[in-house]
Amino acid sequence: MAKNNSKDFLASVKGLDVDGLKAKIAEDELRLRKLSFAHSVTPVENPMTIRALRKDIARLKTVLRSKELGLA
Repeated sequence: MAKNNSKDFLASVKGLDVDGLKAKIAEDELRLRKLSFAHSVTPVENPMTIRALRKDIARLKTVLRSKELGLA
């Protein structure tokens, strides 16, 4: 099931340009900081969302880097 989610995520992201990817990365990093802070104050209901968000950011950065290198 996780494989389909990552494929859907990558398919939706590949249509973005470099500026769109950078904006999405910045937005998700801000959301991750807020979520991590909230988790340190009071535990989040589902801490796996933090892990999933970190993985999404890594996927975004990978797609961004491949576009910068001209591979995608």
